[in-house]
Amino acid sequence: MMPVSMVGRAGELAEFAAAWAMVTGGRPRAGGVVVTGAAGVGKSLLIAAALDGLTPRPAMILTGTARVHSPAPYDWLAAALSGRDTRDLPLPPDALAWLAQHPNAPRERYAPDALLRLAVRTVRALVGAGPAVLVVEDLHALDPASLNLVGELAGAPGLPALLLVASRPPDTAVSPQLVAATLARLSGAPGAIRQHLGPLPRTDVAAVLAQVYPERPVSPGVVEAVWRRTGGNPYRLVELLAVEGGGGPDGLTRKPPPEPLRLPVPAQPSAAPTAELTGREIEVLSCLAAGMSNKQVARSLGISVRTVTVHVSNLLRKTGSASRTEAALWAVRQQLTGPARHG
Repeated sequence: MMPVSMVGRAGELAEFAAAWAMVTGGRPRAGGVVVTGAAGVGKSLLIAAALDGLTPRPAMILTGTARVHSPAPYDWLAAALSGRDTRDLPLPPDALAWLAQHPNAPRERYAPDALLRLAVRTVRALVGAGPAVLVVEDLHALDPASLNLVGELAGAPGLPALLLVASRPPDTAVSPQLVAATLARLSGAPGAIRQHLGPLPRTDVAAVLAQVYPERPVSPGVVEAVWRRTGGNPYRLVELLAVEGGGGPDGLTRKPPPEPLRLPVPAQPSAAPTAELTGREIEVLSCLAAGMSNKQVARSLGISVRTVTVHVSNLLRKTGSASRTEAALWAVRQQLTGPARHG
């Protein structure tokens, strides 16, 4: 299937560009762009497309999200610090160890207000003169300390950075009230832009199909059938095209909507009696059984690392596994492992 460019989000992308122009043009900076919407509606894809189109290019991009399991304070900052050389940051080493979630962090802990100030100072040091972009994925899953930090960064005076936040609605969050309060705080910041993404309408689904099948006209009947099968959800649309679109547009209407594959799960205290795995989850599971890292899985399947992380989380939950290794062993027992694609 050919790559598909962003469809139906031109207005949102223009707002990203305008907010970035405020950061890079010396005018009062934007409070940030907050993107909300249901799972699979394309929040992360929109932010990725916006980042690709920013001119001039950011001098620094800090990206962080919640840990999939065992969330800890300042998950967002710990993720942003992961893999970076932090030796020259102007922070006490013990405070940096707390913020980066080092396993050897000292037992003595800073007061919450002091640690928050140090977290803001850390981001300022990383951003430097900018211009920078701070990307917060899955705000709805963040810990309270990270939520507080994101709120502080939205209003931090003189910070040469654009804050980009993606979140599901508060009622799906681990802490609905905290997430609702944080979204209100972010949306109320001077210059803030709030975007709520809904499903793609039929016209946008037609545009996607026209890109996928440029040499074959797609009939209105096929467009209607695809729109109904996917509900206009971009993630479900991509999955449908990947699974059933190889034979041409007409093949998208020949089968009933695919049901999740139901497979037995070995008896475990924490496992559900059955595991319902999608085709993509089985592919990810095969990659795990081959010993791939998340980055290798993403490269092999042509998806983002964040999407891989979500699939892994779902697999652990569905199979009742406590680790990637246990999930891989489960796959071997169920004879689900196929040839994993490297490269």
